[in-house]
Amino acid sequence: MSLQCGIIGIANTGKSTLFNCMSSVKAETSSFAFTSSKSNIGVIQVPDQRLYELEKLVPTKRVVHATVEMVDIPGLAKGANQGEGVGNKFLADIRNTDALIHILRCFDDNNLPHINGSVDPVRDIENIDFELQVKDLESVEKKLQRLEKTARSGDKEAKHGMEVLNKVKSTLESLRNIRDMRLDASEKKYIDDLFLLTVKPVMYVCNVDDASAIHGNTYVDKVKEYLRERNVEILVVAAKLESEISDFEHEEERIEFLADAGLKEPGVNRIIRSAYSMLDLLSFFTVGPDEIRAWTIHRGMTAPQAAGVIHSDLERGFIRAEVIHYNDFITLGSEHACKEKGKLLIEGRNYLVGDGDILHIRFNV
Repeated sequence: MSLQCGIIGIANTGKSTLFNCMSSVKAETSSFAFTSSKSNIGVIQVPDQRLYELEKLVPTKRVVHATVEMVDIPGLAKGANQGEGVGNKFLADIRNTDALIHILRCFDDNNLPHINGSVDPVRDIENIDFELQVKDLESVEKKLQRLEKTARSGDKEAKHGMEVLNKVKSTLESLRNIRDMRLDASEKKYIDDLFLLTVKPVMYVCNVDDASAIHGNTYVDKVKEYLRERNVEILVVAAKLESEISDFEHEEERIEFLADAGLKEPGVNRIIRSAYSMLDLLSFFTVGPDEIRAWTIHRGMTAPQAAGVIHSDLERGFIRAEVIHYNDFITLGSEHACKEKGKLLIEGRNYLVGDGDILHIRFNV
């Protein structure tokens, strides 16, 4: 799908540590006040236990997970919108992403001073929002100037565009984000070409100390209260603990360590799955003795479009899709049993593929 999720935050929040826990591409980290000067990109496997449940019923040579691209973006310094620090690079990299994971520092560490002198995740949210809002305001004002010239000649489309952009401008000047506005498709078209920063969906990850990994702490409580009226996801992870988990080579050791920490799975798994969902992606499966694979599609894709993700020939010559819902397959145990019980469905071109659907594509080219 070639969609990217950007990992953002101020310096020294644990962004690169969490990125390293997810990715085989290791970013530079440090135990002192530090921020990298370049973004790191990793292709991350999306954890999906369903693949292994399918493998129990259909032994296979290999299991292939869906993937999503994560970009560890340099820590933001105050004044980034004016090019301070690595600000211009930071903002350019954010512009190229499709969604954002905002890492918040919710831990104390005397050996790692906060760049603003004290730990305050709400202030950090406001600071980054401000930098992005100022940059967006700059883009909106430039387009308004262009439309104004056209509107003077009586162009109704340009006049309507100005009305929409002035509404967006007012939102930004009020220190609010565009993603919180209610814009319909006819309005969004006037800002789509600007690739604005505060329009991107965002989730927040509170990076806490080990002791707070399960229940959070007062910093997390402040974040939840501040974001209470926004429709956003807030996750709690302990980056230092996650780093220790990722260092184990054997799954048995990892499971034992997680149990000792009171966790069921690594927190980064929840981050990756949430990012996948935030990008409005879902997975369908193909199942066979050679391979069980999760394929990535956009929510709302039809069966022919999903077939095209596997190979363009399958979409071009699409005849029908044989579909078994994941829960039916797991409950009944085999394709034959699903067919006997009427759970193998024959679907045509208009079928919307659901998350976890097992597909067999019939085609002719």
